[in-house]
Amino acid sequence: MSKVEKKRPVIAGREKGPGPGRYALPPTIGFIGHDFTKPTSPAYSFHGRMSNNMYCIDSSPGPQYYVDAKITRFGRDGNPSYSMLGRMKAPKEIFQTPGPGAYTPENAPPCNLQRRPPSYTMGSRTRYRPIDSVPAPNKYSLPSLMGPQVPNKQASASYTMSGLYRTGGPSEDLSKTPGPCRYNSTNPDVYLPRQPAFSMLGRHSLPRDVTKKPGPGTHNPEKVTVNKVRAPAYSLGIRHSEFVTPLVVNVAD
Repeated sequence: MSKVEKKRPVIAGREKGPGPGRYALPPTIGFIGHDFTKPTSPAYSFHGRMSNNMYCIDSSPGPQYYVDAKITRFGRDGNPSYSMLGRMKAPKEIFQTPGPGAYTPENAPPCNLQRRPPSYTMGSRTRYRPIDSVPAPNKYSLPSLMGPQVPNKQASASYTMSGLYRTGGPSEDLSKTPGPCRYNSTNPDVYLPRQPAFSMLGRHSLPRDVTKKPGPGTHNPEKVTVNKVRAPAYSLGIRHSEFVTPLVVNVAD
């Protein structure tokens, strides 16, 4: 069996009308549907784009039509004009005169008993000797002038530093004499008037109660039943209709 839904009465307050956005006022722009309470200004329209066929139908030249500047309404300009031609090929001559660089007077033999200036040539580099027993300059070394080993020089006195001897040396203490650090210093208060002395004690702890006391979260005042029968309790009721007329009693004028 299907459950029968309980029909409830329709409350007029629940029926809500459309908001402000649902209402549309007539426009004040344009001519069609214009608000009749407002004055209408003159309206203009834009013509549609013309067809591309007009370029095929119209055979007149456009802006790119080039008109020569020398052409006037009376015909071609009559001023003289000149042009530059290419270089003409030189005709082949039977006799070719040599230039200055073709002559070599230095190779001509002396004439009229003239003396020829001396001439020189540059030969190749001579080869080194394979065996040369002569030493080079850096092979010679002069004797050192430091120390007494120079045979022909007067040497000064030379000294050496020996190592440290533990036995029989000047630093050996045979009597075992104590050093300055072995003596203890005497307190000045022994042989001088004693000055007042002060000492600093540690921090004293504050007196406190050792007993443990409960914190705020330990108390439950809602469970106290000493002065009341029981703690207050609350419950959730049903949802009341917002359209119920409230009860008004004793309205003051």
